Amino acid sequence: MSKIYIGLGSNLGNKKNNLETALIELKKIAIVNKVSSLYQSSPWGYKNQEDFYNAVVEVDVDLSPQELLDRLKEIEAKFMSVKSVRWGPRIIDLDILLYDQQIVDSPQLKIPHPEIKNRIFVLIPLLELNSELIDPDTKIKFLEEVSLLKSNEEVNRIAFFNEKERRWNEDI
Repeated sequence: MSKIYIGLGSNLGNKKNNLETALIELKKIAIVNKVSSLYQSSPWGYKNQEDFYNAVVEVDVDLSPQELLDRLKEIEAKFMSVKSVRWGPRIIDLDILLYDQQIVDSPQLKIPHPEIKNRIFVLIPLLELNSELIDPDTKIKFLEEVSLLKSNEEVNRIAFFNEKERRWNEDI
């Protein structure tokens, strides 16, 4: 089995519920080991939209990177989450951030995710799950890279994940 980190995001409808439903769908294709807290962040890239809710999950799967991408796209399709605008609003967005220490560079898939180092809303929950993660490209700890990141983004933890209830509790 391979250890993978997947970013989850939503900024349409009931964002928390969208992410919890996506997590249920992820459990059908992977073993979910860890779930980060839930964070609220300002939009990245395309600014004229609602704030996002973001989280990161650590999973184990018996799928190749391309097979996993295909399954994540199927989950997004269940939500009818179509990316009409790059970095635009969506019901659910699932991104493969890291796949063990593999580097994948194909037209359909790039791992590590090409924007991982530029997105504080990804790095914070990722490092919450594992502060020792190393960037497969640079061989530098992501913790060191986040300290170099110049970001005007606001990222706020809004809920902790409750393992027993398998949902985010908002009483911080």
